[in-house]
Amino acid sequence: MADKVLMKGNEAIAEAAIRAGCLHYFGYPITPQTEVAAYMAKRMPKIGGTFLQAESEISAINMVYGVSSAGKRVMTSSSSPGVSLKQEGISYLAGSDLPALIVNVQRGGPGLGGIQPSQSDYFQATKGGGHGDYHLIVLTPASVQEMADLTQLAFDLADKYRMPAMLLADGTMGQMMEPVELPEPGTVKQVEKPWAVTGTKMEREHNIVNSLYLVPEELEKTNIERYERYKIIEENEARWEEYMMDDAEYCVVAFGIAARVSKNAVVAARKEGIKVGMIRPITIWPFPKKPIAKAADQVKAFISVELSMGQMIEDIRLAADCKKPVDLCNRVGGMIPSPEQVLESIKKAAGGNK
Repeated sequence: MADKVLMKGNEAIAEAAIRAGCLHYFGYPITPQTEVAAYMAKRMPKIGGTFLQAESEISAINMVYGVSSAGKRVMTSSSSPGVSLKQEGISYLAGSDLPALIVNVQRGGPGLGGIQPSQSDYFQATKGGGHGDYHLIVLTPASVQEMADLTQLAFDLADKYRMPAMLLADGTMGQMMEPVELPEPGTVKQVEKPWAVTGTKMEREHNIVNSLYLVPEELEKTNIERYERYKIIEENEARWEEYMMDDAEYCVVAFGIAARVSKNAVVAARKEGIKVGMIRPITIWPFPKKPIAKAADQVKAFISVELSMGQMIEDIRLAADCKKPVDLCNRVGGMIPSPEQVLESIKKAAGGNK
């Protein structure tokens, strides 16, 4: 049976990563994700793993590159400004088709901002962040249980498609405590990686891990092939949760802590006779375009609930083909919308779209 324990979200990420077969962690402390590194520092030496607090975020991400090249499961974690420093290395991982897990427990910004929760790294996570044409698989947990479950899923998807994955949580998810069920250690199967640079033993040809293509035609061909893989991911790996959408006339779209707040507001609005439902993206890349497109033919308006200035609105509008208006309900700077604020936004949308 799986263990059930009371854990912080950050601790759940770390323990789930270990049970998923990750024995290599490289990072640098920054609030509000420092518990991930602290947990790894305590556990890794006891299980024969590697923990290294690098001299900088830039060093950490390049250590991830090296271990991933050798075919091992590896991760790094940080918060918003630290992830910004990792972007060049993340681009190198994507350009070399290397799987790895990058955890971003978001804080407010831009710049140093504040240490309270935010969702304002949405653009950075879903639109590249580093240089060149590439994507990350981006998973957004809305509970401590999902912090654990999506960590394992992120490793699996990264290995399956040979690309980096990101767990994009907000500071609330990292700091809150809830009961978590974890898989038994050693029960997670890992895929073979025949491309890894592990030494040939004179039994195979050399493997090369590289992101440099000096011949333009070769780089073009590689980028096109990579985007063909991305199309498969968009078709098969988009994940979402629908709540009270069967007869909904209005649709709230929210992820992370914003989705938990919004669910309460949806229930309250229903009690007042407003037919509203919610779509919660679990992946924001690939974005759940299909349920949003379906909802656009059903509802009168969307309400995007975010801890940002409205970054997800663009993806909602694109997925809905701009058929219906998209209103914004938000707080920024480390503030979280209350259920009452979301309810008022639902009422406003219903009042203006009768």
